[in-house]
Amino acid sequence: MIDEPARPDPDALLALTRDEAARAGRGRLRIYFGANAGVGKTYAMLRGAQALVQQGVDVVVGLVETHGRSETQALLAGLELLPRRPVARSAGGATIDEFDVDAALARQPAVMLVDELAHSNAPGSRHPKRWQDIDELRAAGIDVHTTVNVQHLESLNDVVGGITQVRVRETVPDHVFDEADEVVLVDLPPDDLLQRLKEGKVYQSEQAERAAQHFFRKGNLIALRELALRRTADRVDDEVRSYRRELGRDDQRPVWPTADAMLVAVGPQADNDKLVRSAARRAARSDAPWHAVFVETPASQRLPQAIRRAALQSLKLAESLGATTATLAAPQPAPALVAYAREHNLGTIMIGRREGRPAWQRLAFWGFGIAPRVARLAPDIDLAVVGVQSRRPSAPADTPDADEPSASRWRGYAWAAAGCALTTLVCMPLHGLFELANIVMLFLLTVMAVAWRHGRGPAVFAAAANVLAFDFFFVPPRYSFAVSDIQYLLTFAVMLGVGMAIGQLTASLRHQLDVSRLRENRARSLYEMARELGSALQSEQVAEIADRHLEAAFRGLAAVLLAEDGRHLGSPSHAGSQPAIDAALAQWCLDHGAPAGLGTGTLPASPALYVPLAAPMRVRGVLVLQPREPRTLAVPEQRRLIDTYAALIGIAVERVHFVSVAQESLLAMESERLRNALLAALSHDLRTPLTALLGGAETLADALDRSADPKASLARSIVAQARRTTQMVANLLEMARLQAGAVTLKLDWLSLEELVGSARRSIETALLGHPLVVNWPQDLPLFQGDAVLIERVLVNLLENAAKHTPAGTRISVSARVQTQAKPAFVIEVADDGPGLPPGRAQALFDSFERGDKESTTPGVGLGLAICRAIMQAHGGEISAASRMAPAHGAVFTLRLPYRDPPALEESEP
Repeated sequence: MIDEPARPDPDALLALTRDEAARAGRGRLRIYFGANAGVGKTYAMLRGAQALVQQGVDVVVGLVETHGRSETQALLAGLELLPRRPVARSAGGATIDEFDVDAALARQPAVMLVDELAHSNAPGSRHPKRWQDIDELRAAGIDVHTTVNVQHLESLNDVVGGITQVRVRETVPDHVFDEADEVVLVDLPPDDLLQRLKEGKVYQSEQAERAAQHFFRKGNLIALRELALRRTADRVDDEVRSYRRELGRDDQRPVWPTADAMLVAVGPQADNDKLVRSAARRAARSDAPWHAVFVETPASQRLPQAIRRAALQSLKLAESLGATTATLAAPQPAPALVAYAREHNLGTIMIGRREGRPAWQRLAFWGFGIAPRVARLAPDIDLAVVGVQSRRPSAPADTPDADEPSASRWRGYAWAAAGCALTTLVCMPLHGLFELANIVMLFLLTVMAVAWRHGRGPAVFAAAANVLAFDFFFVPPRYSFAVSDIQYLLTFAVMLGVGMAIGQLTASLRHQLDVSRLRENRARSLYEMARELGSALQSEQVAEIADRHLEAAFRGLAAVLLAEDGRHLGSPSHAGSQPAIDAALAQWCLDHGAPAGLGTGTLPASPALYVPLAAPMRVRGVLVLQPREPRTLAVPEQRRLIDTYAALIGIAVERVHFVSVAQESLLAMESERLRNALLAALSHDLRTPLTALLGGAETLADALDRSADPKASLARSIVAQARRTTQMVANLLEMARLQAGAVTLKLDWLSLEELVGSARRSIETALLGHPLVVNWPQDLPLFQGDAVLIERVLVNLLENAAKHTPAGTRISVSARVQTQAKPAFVIEVADDGPGLPPGRAQALFDSFERGDKESTTPGVGLGLAICRAIMQAHGGEISAASRMAPAHGAVFTLRLPYRDPPALEESEP
């Protein structure tokens, strides 16, 4: 057979082209990477910058933290420094200098130095993280050099915290590190780093002492150094693989033993567990990645099901021990193993040697076994042979996995015998008309037909039967097995050899055709389902499409259970045939986000497999699959195919969910905008007539009071209703203004005592009959806020308490400073009324929401909504709750960010 010339994979070339297109126009990122502070990352970055300046490259220092190190400060000489941008650390507080992104973009240098990649920017900056600033610079085509320590990588945050007992708050996502164009490792032995710390070259004296007692312990430094070296080695290994992929045809290139990676060949035997465990131990000792593969050949297809199942179980064991598993389809195992090892750059292939076999099998192993073939095909790959004990799998005699040949196996031999007899009958009349060589061709054609239809074994039987039939019926003397001419012995040998070779090749081609057809069906099924899911607009459509394709792909029953509220599963969406669903097992699968049921470690005796529909945001449901042939799920490719189906379904469900959320949000925004515009316009039109009405009513009421007219009470009622209507219009205008974002806070240091007194005076009439009790420490500090808006909040809360509680009940205002966790200034307004409606405490803060919709108490439900908007504008929050026994009533809690008030200047005597 002529080998196909080596040529690049079109898919790999397309992916490479896309990567290059994505990188085109973006600046390059160089990261100086170290195990800890003080190893010299900034120093190395500045030395590299000085070298670039000497080469004529335009280099600008955007931000460099020298931490008082004189040798680092000296390297800034001759470099252009970008001015920093002052940013207020907090409202009314001190300012700090931050990196100026706009100035860097305007300067547009070739290379920008930006120290401390994981730094968190001050509030008010364009981006919360400095790596986002760097990403914007790269998008503008600027090359960036930066620094980062290993403890700042997000994936290693927990590991570093467990080693050093110090939680690192500033982290950078791993994809930023992985996508860097260049990583320069800056390493320093722990003893040298500790000496630098003692000499004050890392931190100042007091800070150095604290660091030496806590973070800068020698054991911590050794562990962090190992993490940095391993993370760098992993990146270099990825770069090697990427480079090999760019070269094309990894399966034909020599293995580069840059890492101690290993490939384990799981053979078609029932004793692979020892081999797999030995490989796992070896990989664990060297902390190396390893793969386990099973090569599906035409010969393995004819093995008893018990042996094939045992081999697949060994493959599953390898996957549970941390291996990357795969099932390969090939005519011969040795070339497939070598190609897989070269493609994944695996330097060692481990194969099992089985003891307790006959002598002729041991000779065949050394002469024609897999190990010698691998050694001949790949002299650059190490070969490890592990001794395992040969045994036969046990299977009940009444199961289809028993070793006795089934009727289907003998059917092929019967067809081979029938074909031989039919060919003989057809050729008998042609004996005198054609040469014997032409008759031989008809017999070989029969062998090929049998091989194509029934496989290798019947083909070999047909070749031998055809030789005997040709000798008996056509070779003189006819009708006997005697041979008159010795040359016919050569004819028989050639005929038998050619027949067996044709049978072997035809069976292999048929096997490859079956495998190709199976893969094509899988790919087509995934494509068709993905195409239909892309046009689905409802979750029910997604479930129906998934059920239909899964039942066709796996020849069984399938059902998709969607999470209705994110925590509980609904019922299947279609009413057709459904698998036997265990509701408790499906709920467990949803809660834990892990597969369960058939073929898993959780209730494997279940007749169905439960797979979570994991989407990028959360698990969206559970896929239940009950295949007609449960043993098909033991094949790793089938399980990966199911996981792919589940991922597509989960993403489709999440897409439909967010489409509906976006539509509802857009509708709500438009409705709210229209309502606010309408209310604002209406309120403006009502203010003038209401003001005139209120003024006229008050004048009329005063006149009637002076004349002691009995209609004076009616006039006072008109005044009260006019004031209430005026207050309602004011609330509508205030709410429209707050929701429009037109609030400018006038922050000042406020006294709660003055605010409560002012609020009490403004609603003195409403508070008649309700004693107001204040309770706070005498040394209660000032707090920061807008006096007018905070007083409005207190007025609304006190007025609500007075309106919704019986006369004579007490209203209390208390305050305290909360120092635990997040510091806050806490104000509580409580009453002794009936309390809040059960389950509706937070809903009361929505616009036009009232506690009791049928209540005769006047109001439209805007007071609490205004309170919440004002508190959010201050960066605080408001909450409501009912008080527990023995107290009763409602309590509203205000939480404002607390900052230490400024010190009062003492006046001179």
